[in-house]
Amino acid sequence: MEQSGGLEERLQSLHEEIREWPGLEHLHRIAVATYDPRGERVRTFIHSNVGPRPLEPLSGRLCDYPLLQAVAGTGRPLIDNAIMSAPGSAGPGGRLLKHGFRSRCVSRIHWQGDLYGFLFLNSRKEGFFTEPIVSALLPYRRVIGVLVASEMTSTRAMLAAVHTALEVSHYRDEETGAHLNRMSRYAQLVAATIAPTHGLSDEFIEYVLQYAPLHDVGKVAVPDSILLKPGKLSPDEFEVMKTHVTKGLDIINAMIHDHGLGALPHAAILRNVVGCHHEAFDGSGYPNGLSGVAIPLEARIVAVADVFDALTSERPYKGAWTNEAAAAFLREQAGRKFDPDCVAALLADMSAVEAIQQQFRDIPSGLFVAGR
Repeated sequence: MEQSGGLEERLQSLHEEIREWPGLEHLHRIAVATYDPRGERVRTFIHSNVGPRPLEPLSGRLCDYPLLQAVAGTGRPLIDNAIMSAPGSAGPGGRLLKHGFRSRCVSRIHWQGDLYGFLFLNSRKEGFFTEPIVSALLPYRRVIGVLVASEMTSTRAMLAAVHTALEVSHYRDEETGAHLNRMSRYAQLVAATIAPTHGLSDEFIEYVLQYAPLHDVGKVAVPDSILLKPGKLSPDEFEVMKTHVTKGLDIINAMIHDHGLGALPHAAILRNVVGCHHEAFDGSGYPNGLSGVAIPLEARIVAVADVFDALTSERPYKGAWTNEAAAAFLREQAGRKFDPDCVAALLADMSAVEAIQQQFRDIPSGLFVAGR
């Protein structure tokens, strides 16, 4: 396993504590899905299960889930003590029944007027969520809600601070936004694909998605004459460009300090993404010449995602490569510049790659240089 513990471990410990209380031993599953207001998307974030994980991660727009929309809108939990589903249904009820669940409680995670996500409680016992059980679980629901809202508040504050820095520097424009959206989704795709073999949690995948767009934040400190140069950089100019990595770490550390974000969740993932995304698998990268698994996994993931999008996007100094040509380059460089597992994961489902490209198309405006 290549990740450190976090909120999911705390949820699992809390789940064990809950099940020690008489009557609550039949709470077989707890899961949390986050809500991202930018794209109105819902994604599984953390979970704790008695036995193997029963359900695939949830990922989609809130409007695709009428049940969750209703819970979000009314604020009232959904209590279903006799889960029913049409035969062969692929909906939530059908998936729960397939894995033996008979009762569910779904509530929103709401803090100071903002929706942060949803809490799912499931039992294989029909009729489990009686009024006394729901009352007994209320303090735990509140604790989980506070933990999740606290983590996501810190993350949103960091993302907002970096976004402000980009806006002030006139570095982030429509085209930049499209690049960051695509490459972060590619990174999410890679992380989700290798999750079973690398022991990655939904929590890790979520923070890779959230922090991937910040990988090049240090470029705000690179002079425009170099950053926006349409031709190839000279050796001296490239040395200046390379400083964006250490400058990026300085910026992240300053923002964590200045905005009181010392408790920023998985700050190590963010620092690794910013500080190591130009390291190469064979040790030829920068700034520290790390190689192989000495390069943090999140940085190896982001490196593949970033370069693939840089290759397949039009830039002031180059035309856009086809997906096939970019895929061939990544395969050629697998084991050299890139982690072979990450390359294979990105290229395993090109239909998913194309869907991301369709969703986040470039809107030409200004200049942006990626992949340097």
